[in-house]
Amino acid sequence: MRDRGAGRCEYCHFPESVAELPFQLDHIIALKHQGPTHETNLALACYPCNSAKGPNIAGVDPVSGGIIPLFHPRQDVWQEHFEWQGAWLFGKTPKARATIQVLGINDAEAVALRESLLEEGVRLD
Repeated sequence: MRDRGAGRCEYCHFPESVAELPFQLDHIIALKHQGPTHETNLALACYPCNSAKGPNIAGVDPVSGGIIPLFHPRQDVWQEHFEWQGAWLFGKTPKARATIQVLGINDAEAVALRESLLEEGVRLD
């Protein structure tokens, strides 16, 4: 499971090697929504992303206002939806923007932490 995520959160791509807390297995589709405990429905997630995501399977795209399914690490290609702009994670699609919003990926504290890591030479991509 850890190999599939290449040592990064499968949502925000934060490196596990510098995380304060161990990464967790996230049910992409929560158990309460009949998501199975199977590798096709599990993703490696940092504590902040997993906590914020909870059982959510959709969110509101802040651009269109539409209700959009969240990024699905087993079905979607990360690079097609997201790109780094410095320490800021940019959503290229409605799905990415909704995911960033629900998971709080660009909250001020998270961006500040990523800025510090970039200054120390830690790669985010």
